[in-house]
Amino acid sequence: MQKGFTLIEIMIVVAIIGLLASIAYPSYQNQVAKAKRAEASAALLEGAQALERHYSVNGSYLDANGNLAAVFPTAVPNNGDAYYTITATAATANSFTLRATRTGGMTGDGCGNFELNSAGAQSLDSPYSGYSVVECWRR
Repeated sequence: MQKGFTLIEIMIVVAIIGLLASIAYPSYQNQVAKAKRAEASAALLEGAQALERHYSVNGSYLDANGNLAAVFPTAVPNNGDAYYTITATAATANSFTLRATRTGGMTGDGCGNFELNSAGAQSLDSPYSGYSVVECWRR
């Protein structure tokens, strides 16, 4: 009597593993994207806090040269391959808008680019998958 597995048994196991992987991998990718979005929104909030601290001391978001005075992260993450670039899209003495623009592996993300202004309003610039602001900022 021979011991071992037949080719059919091995193929069934391979098919089951493939099926499980096809279900698990998209869920994993979604969780990774969710973590990257959370990091980008945290970077925007950190930048806004730095600007607010400067405003409370100096009465303006701008420095003497007319530039945004506070230092905030310019890329998320700030080492390795960035997946969001942080920029100020509008800045005056009394207002600002910060934007996290998708780059790298997040370029195709359905939430679009994140924006945060001096009033604390959170928005999305060019979302294209029907996600709401709340879904993307809180995901």
